[in-house]
Amino acid sequence: MIDGAALPSDRGRSMQLHGHCHCGNIAYTLAWEPDPIEIPARACDCSFCTRHGAAWTSKPDGSLAVTVLEPALVNHYAFGTETADFHICVRCGVVPLVTCTVEERLYAVVNVNTLDGIDPAMLQHRPASFSEEGVASKLARRQSNWIAHVSIIEGKQP
Repeated sequence: MIDGAALPSDRGRSMQLHGHCHCGNIAYTLAWEPDPIEIPARACDCSFCTRHGAAWTSKPDGSLAVTVLEPALVNHYAFGTETADFHICVRCGVVPLVTCTVEERLYAVVNVNTLDGIDPAMLQHRPASFSEEGVASKLARRQSNWIAHVSIIEGKQP
């Protein structure tokens, strides 16, 4: 990593993608293996994502480590089917990730607009519309497409 930028490692190894909300209260590292040539960026057409300018990515077999310094400054917002939690930093208003629990396992996607040091040419923006999906379809899609290895650590670490 140079100046906070994620750089590809040797072919076949994982890239560590780093991101955070504007103030840094919610930060994450996404291990992506092998190094991505392109990163999908799904721009959901729901009113929440549209109004926040969010575009989401995930690596189903990747791992996501999230650190929340001040949990009291994170709002969890669920709407529609209330099956996903948008993690919103109360201090700066940024939404860096969304989580969903399916069969007692936590899944997540991250907002590509919160990634550090990514070459914009790597982002492959595509529209996405999930408003017609039923709950069972939403959960099945998330289970197969979202990041399946998620850990969230809350509070300042010594």
